[in-house]
Amino acid sequence: MVHRALGPGFREITYQRALALELEASGLDRVREEDIPVYYKDREIDTRRVEFVVEDCLVEIKAKSEFDPEDYVQTLAYLKASGFRIGLLVNFASKKAEFRRLVNMVGRQDP
Repeated sequence: MVHRALGPGFREITYQRALALELEASGLDRVREEDIPVYYKDREIDTRRVEFVVEDCLVEIKAKSEFDPEDYVQTLAYLKASGFRIGLLVNFASKKAEFRRLVNMVGRQDP
């Protein structure tokens, strides 16, 4: 719905705000801009902010002509750090909205 209403050409934050409204209306369990910890040798050394957690799925939004390999690497790293099994990478800037489902095969990176 978001892509159909807005089309391509906006910044990522615009799509994020519109998607937040759609998710709110849907009644799905969701959190916007969730901080997840990053551990190294049993110590928290950083946090990363993911755009949405919807039910048990991490959602990352992009607004670019096409996905880059870095987009997949970033989303998989977030999945590993968060412990979530499923991630959804969404690109709103192309002619048609693009969706990629990613699966965390490693498990949580924590102490």
